[in-house]
Amino acid sequence: MRRLLLLRHAKAERSQDGGRDHDRRLSERGRRDAQQAGAYLARHGDMPNQVIVSPATRTRETWELAATALTPRPPFVFEPRVYEASLQTLLAIVQKTAPGVQSLMMIGHNPGMHELAAHLIGTGDVDTRQRLLEAFPTSGLAIIDFAFDRWDRLHAQAGRLERFVTPRSIAAATD
Repeated sequence: MRRLLLLRHAKAERSQDGGRDHDRRLSERGRRDAQQAGAYLARHGDMPNQVIVSPATRTRETWELAATALTPRPPFVFEPRVYEASLQTLLAIVQKTAPGVQSLMMIGHNPGMHELAAHLIGTGDVDTRQRLLEAFPTSGLAIIDFAFDRWDRLHAQAGRLERFVTPRSIAAATD
């Protein structure tokens, strides 16, 4: 069994004139949402064995803030190919994951995170799947389970959507 956690980076500030998209930082709301995502993972015992993070500033900050709640902190790598990646590139990155990694987390960007989740999900709660297909907002977290034992077996519709949470759904559940 394998588990893939896809986390879209938290809300970022708007681009500054002449600024690079790669360098955009998290907004205040984004910082709160990233911490909330990490707390959610810790509270539900969803600890990845490995984390792959886009090197963009907003994804790095999302990881750093989310990781404060994760004990022990899982190993992570900054993977340049995740930034502005196509679906095929993201699939290839996941498929090359080491066999010993049972639970992999990837922190990246849309449209890639949304496309990857939609491509991999074949089963799961119908309403939850529909919510994910409609939108994958900032700090959205999709948890997808697979019945195979090697990442190189990853293919379209092979996964079951275990959960899909957003900052709004987490806040509603704790009210």
